[in-house]
Amino acid sequence: MSSRPAKKKTKRSRVRRLGESAFGLLLLARAGLMALIALVLVVAGAWTSWDTASVAMAGDERGTVTVGPCGDDECTGTFHAEDTAEQQKVTVSEFASGGRGQTLAVAVKPGTDHVVRTGPGGILYSWVPLGGALLLASLVIAGGLRMRKTAFVTGACGALIMGGAWALLSF
Repeated sequence: MSSRPAKKKTKRSRVRRLGESAFGLLLLARAGLMALIALVLVVAGAWTSWDTASVAMAGDERGTVTVGPCGDDECTGTFHAEDTAEQQKVTVSEFASGGRGQTLAVAVKPGTDHVVRTGPGGILYSWVPLGGALLLASLVIAGGLRMRKTAFVTGACGALIMGGAWALLSF
């Protein structure tokens, strides 16, 4: 048998226990705040994307547009509806237009003269704000929550959305 001296039990003071509890509460509050910020970023990205994504996925008025001249961020063109022979002047995002003279499958945003590309490229392009929000949220998850694997997956999903939209619209 070893002859170790018995440890003397000391009780921590009330002030020290209170300080440790307050520090734990601060850590919990920080984690909750970072989670809330990440959640707000992702929800805002989804909310912003849904405005155009809902039209690209299930727009009521569909047809084609022949892209005309382009300005700063938008191109104008002539919209030909699928079900009628009428034509109207519309605008489309320059990045999604593919350039002057292209003919694109589009859907008209209700109550506007703006059209949104349909098909895989147009749908993915409409979700780009969500992809950007996922990239930003991944930084908050990695730095604020110290969840590096989750942050990597979140950032990779955001990068895939944005890269996929670029790839599908470029070719």
